[in-house]
Amino acid sequence: MSQELPRYTRAQLALRNGQDRPEIWCAFQGKIYDVSRSRLWRNGKHYEHWAGQDLTEELADAPHNANVFDKFEVIALLAN
Repeated sequence: MSQELPRYTRAQLALRNGQDRPEIWCAFQGKIYDVSRSRLWRNGKHYEHWAGQDLTEELADAPHNANVFDKFEVIALLAN
């Protein structure tokens, strides 16, 4: 039996920015990923990007593609 993922609003996601709470989360294409264990997301910042937000549109400017999210666990869905 698969467990349904919780849904978080953009406001709830914003609190998981590595500053307000220890969790470091990012959203991409409606899924929320926990990037806390990545050394590239220390303190909730990854180059010019900040955790706690939807990075779907920002990925176009990144030097990598969406496969970068494959190594992280999907922990929730982004509520509309």
